[in-house]
Amino acid sequence: MLSRFLLVWAVVALSPSVLLADSAPQVLAEGQGQNGPKQPQAFVSSDGTVDVVVAVGEEIRLSTSRDRGLSFTRASSAIHCPNMSAGMRRGPRVVRTKTAVVVTAIGGKQGKGRDGDLFAWHSTDNGETWSESVMVNDAPDAAREGLHGMTAGANGDVWCVWLDLRSGKSEVDTAVSSDDGQTWKGNVRAYRSPDGSVCECCHPSIISGPKSGVTVMFRNSLGGQRDMFLTSSDDGKKFATGRKLGKGSWKLDACPMDGGMLASDGKDGLITVWRRDNQVFATLGNGAAEKLLGPDQQPWAAWSAAGPIMVWTGGREGALSMQVGLNGKARQVAATARDPVVASNPQSDFAVVCWEAKQGGNTTVMAQAVATSAGAAKKTR
Repeated sequence: MLSRFLLVWAVVALSPSVLLADSAPQVLAEGQGQNGPKQPQAFVSSDGTVDVVVAVGEEIRLSTSRDRGLSFTRASSAIHCPNMSAGMRRGPRVVRTKTAVVVTAIGGKQGKGRDGDLFAWHSTDNGETWSESVMVNDAPDAAREGLHGMTAGANGDVWCVWLDLRSGKSEVDTAVSSDDGQTWKGNVRAYRSPDGSVCECCHPSIISGPKSGVTVMFRNSLGGQRDMFLTSSDDGKKFATGRKLGKGSWKLDACPMDGGMLASDGKDGLITVWRRDNQVFATLGNGAAEKLLGPDQQPWAAWSAAGPIMVWTGGREGALSMQVGLNGKARQVAATARDPVVASNPQSDFAVVCWEAKQGGNTTVMAQAVATSAGAAKKTR
């Protein structure tokens, strides 16, 4: 009888439909110096497939989990991106559609801000092979700041947003692909600051709407204030006037290199999380009042079946905290981390948290699946 009970418990615990407890932290990549992995980005598909990309020198490496983040396999082929922008939220991005994995990154012949284009690759065999690169920006070297974001819509469209320098000033541009990144429609400006430039070194973010629209978040630069703004489009052709987030403003004659993140429930729900001065704030819903999460930095957000999930670090590098729900209780995921991300989807009862960790001269990229359902068991060792 006991053996039968244990068998049933094991089947439930390992079922692809339920994650009962957090997984142990896993090392996805490690190395030193130029071979040190950087800037993990994750995507969770509606079927629970998890994809994570990291930058290692001039290579983009993909890891995939088909057991809801409990274990990861490595793609047999890496993507080569010369002089890839990586660090301070620069780096590759990944999404999965019904027919392909799509990866984007910014690289160039010279790099280091002297040139740079946003490129896309796709794979129809889970990273066994990759397509040739396709340039997303339609003005050469317009993406040389190296900062961008990507999302996949429910209708299969893939969207990119980036800081565009074709005019000599940082503007927010977008592009959309309806064929897994093989071709991109003409670039559309989402926002141009009346002061000439948005914040030059904070990454923009993008999420898709329930139909075909998108919402973009970015840090603006207006009258010496470095505040977060939202703009949206129902058709990807015309964007609304940018709207400031939060009540307060951040007077700063510099770039904080901290762009925050937004996530959606695929309907009307919207979470935004961002830094102002040395504090992290969040809003839930359009026009909602801000809520202070803590005196921290580098926040990121996702949306699961349990609601919004936020992660952040205590300083540029420090303790990694996670909170489920705007009124939830924050808990520590790792003692030391930098540039964390969290990924989930509105149908999922789990999320995947990834981060960089440094010990001496060694850098590791870590991943941990975390249960988000109300009845989840406590963390396992």
